[in-house]
Amino acid sequence: MQYLNILLSEIYKIGFILIPILVSVALIVWLDRRVWGAVQKRRGPNVVGPFGLLQTAADALKYILKEIIIPASSNKIIFILAPVVTMTLALVAWAVIPFSDNFVIADINVGILYLFAVSSLGVYGIIMGGWASNSKYPFLGAIRSAAQMVSYEVSIGIIIINVLLCVGSLNLSDIVNAQKDLWFVVPLFPMFVIFFISALAETNRPPFDLPEAEAELVAGYQTEYSGMMYAMFWLGEYANILLMCSMGAILFLGGWLSPIDLFPFNIIPAPIWMILKILFLFFLFALVKAIVPRYRYDQLMRLGWKIFLPLSLAYVVLTASFLFYFDKLPVRGM
Repeated sequence: MQYLNILLSEIYKIGFILIPILVSVALIVWLDRRVWGAVQKRRGPNVVGPFGLLQTAADALKYILKEIIIPASSNKIIFILAPVVTMTLALVAWAVIPFSDNFVIADINVGILYLFAVSSLGVYGIIMGGWASNSKYPFLGAIRSAAQMVSYEVSIGIIIINVLLCVGSLNLSDIVNAQKDLWFVVPLFPMFVIFFISALAETNRPPFDLPEAEAELVAGYQTEYSGMMYAMFWLGEYANILLMCSMGAILFLGGWLSPIDLFPFNIIPAPIWMILKILFLFFLFALVKAIVPRYRYDQLMRLGWKIFLPLSLAYVVLTASFLFYFDKLPVRGM
């Protein structure tokens, strides 16, 4: 009976996190479109439902009702598994994201490593989809995605080292609590900028959407997909975007902490602050998509390996030297 209660408790916690995330994906697609419309002086979604809020629901219904077509020459098992892998990995990463001191599914000591590992595995779904389609454009998109995500994961990993040097812990809650006096975005602002741009590349967002570039690859690794299988790729992509926004909020913007410990800011619940910071970062994601033109692939690779990697490495040395010289290194073992 005790084990049953524990199991039900964990299922409840998982549902309490995942259901809002799935709903949030629908809402941020609407927000994405509204931001694009505002930047380009258009109205955006405004017909289906109040303020166009039901447009995403209408799109989801369209995906559900459309026929799923599997190419005759494809590797059918891998073709079907690819969107499932992409969506599953995008959702399981949320297990360690804390929305407050006690509001987290798994408060593990190596939470940042877990996040980094799961987000790194996300490329497998794209590679599987591109290769299993047995088509040239999807395969080229999968190759692009593999090179792109590996390149920018290196920069993100080194950026995270800067934060870990300041905290001395791999636990995400510890990282947030270490920012009670000063958010890391202030001393590590250059790393925040590089993290934000690398997150765009990691999630295949414009101006780095080369794996699905419609101008030269039709839709890249998604070309042969339709119906709910396409929607699962789409769901995984937006869940990954929200995940990167939550990582940015935790690593640099103080997570669930209030910016000012004064009334009325200090009466707002901690999860609300976390959600507001995620939405702020997503708003920046949407602005970039509406404003910045797409990079060429050689420019994308040069930016990652010749600019971001040396800069992030230099900042690690600078951060470590500063903390050591002023005796600010955390006393806890990592």
